Amino acid sequence: MQKFGHIIDGKEIQSESGLVFPSVDPFTRQPWAEIALGTKAEADLAVAAARRAFDEGPWPRMAAGERRRILHRFADLIEEHADELAMADTRDMGKPITQSKGNDVPRTAMNFRFFADHAALTPAEVLPMDSGHHTYTRYDPAGVVVAIAPWNFPMMLESWKVAPALAWGNTVVLKPAEDTPVSATLMARLALDAGIPPGVFNVVHGYGPDSVGEALTQNADIDRITFTGESGTGRVIARAAAANLVPVSLELGGKGANVVFADADLDNAIDWSIRAIFTNAGQVCLAGSRIYVERPLLDEFVDRFVAAANAMVVGDPKDPATQIGPLASGEHYTKVRGYFDTLGDSGGKCLTGDLGEGWFITPTVLLEPDRDSAHQREEIFGPLVTITPFDTEDEAIREVNDSPYGLNAMLFTEDLTRAHRVSSGLVVGTVWVNCFFIRDLRAPFGGAKDSGIGREGGTFSREFFTEPKAVVMQMAKSAH
Repeated sequence: MQKFGHIIDGKEIQSESGLVFPSVDPFTRQPWAEIALGTKAEADLAVAAARRAFDEGPWPRMAAGERRRILHRFADLIEEHADELAMADTRDMGKPITQSKGNDVPRTAMNFRFFADHAALTPAEVLPMDSGHHTYTRYDPAGVVVAIAPWNFPMMLESWKVAPALAWGNTVVLKPAEDTPVSATLMARLALDAGIPPGVFNVVHGYGPDSVGEALTQNADIDRITFTGESGTGRVIARAAAANLVPVSLELGGKGANVVFADADLDNAIDWSIRAIFTNAGQVCLAGSRIYVERPLLDEFVDRFVAAANAMVVGDPKDPATQIGPLASGEHYTKVRGYFDTLGDSGGKCLTGDLGEGWFITPTVLLEPDRDSAHQREEIFGPLVTITPFDTEDEAIREVNDSPYGLNAMLFTEDLTRAHRVSSGLVVGTVWVNCFFIRDLRAPFGGAKDSGIGREGGTFSREFFTEPKAVVMQMAKSAH
């Protein structure tokens, strides 16, 4: 069995306690790797290493162009080790290999390249003043960043946090999800090979409450917290951050709405709608788990959607033909199965879906559930979608906004003015029109309401991971 430790101050170490935990392959339901189980001791050690590297080390003081060169070398190594990294996430969480290798690895490398360039090439402002002064801006690194990542897109979502933090000269302590620890250790090893100095990128494994996660977020020596995960944990982290007045960025849960108008290109709407809910077995915070279809299109949409769902290949995630693998863990399977087992209480009609052997649930479609049912309102994080008809544009907007979440929505329509009008009425962080999960790293990404606080991407990441500073210069001697 392969063994993976923490990466702290440039060394791979085991826990002081000697404790370990298994990483379980969701397809075989057997352990495949042994991971060092961290405690407060390792959390404090990692923060101390990051603090020294920030206060005394070369990384924050390095020319942006040199950091850029090292981060591009890091991206090169990620691409060179694509097979190993992709298989780590596939074995850790059951993600189909075509997704982990075809999407997650290249996106991870791209994220490091983008933020390396963005930090090196973004100009500062110079502001001439009538008073005989001028002001210019600086973006100094914020300090020690604690990054806590989820298990559904391990590498990619870790890189959304780690890449901008490093690019702007910060040091990082990353806590990957305990269900998907391996690729984080592999990336940290590659970071050292790329020339990132010891202590700049640290990885600590372990659990959240009463353990590593709590110790990291409560440490008084950190300067930023960035977290992606479920909303309840986000509230706990926000309270910990408030105690030390540490800025926090939270990308939390979602109940993505997908609105299909009668004038939509149906082929396109079906294709994207299937991907929006069943990619990664529905284990996506952005998943389009609520579909609203304009009534004249309802019957045809439902027939074609169900046929497409039933045609998806469910199986071994290591098989390139597989489109849907098992759910990521036994604990998560039990949670999602609870929604599956109570479909009869939803008030709707289940059109397709079944339980497979092990931790499999096949694509499940629920037609017209009660508006207040758990299936319609709660984040399920599995391959279960509801379909509800609507009659007017205003009704569709009300239905989308009638949710505690506000992460994202999709619209399918050929009417450009309608697309603009409806987009402006939705209380969400991102609206995709006639597509899904297309992200420009320059654009803001985040959610409203219970879906989070703050935005990531481009200048929004710069504002979060730096301390913007104004420097005011006197240009002429004062008469006084």
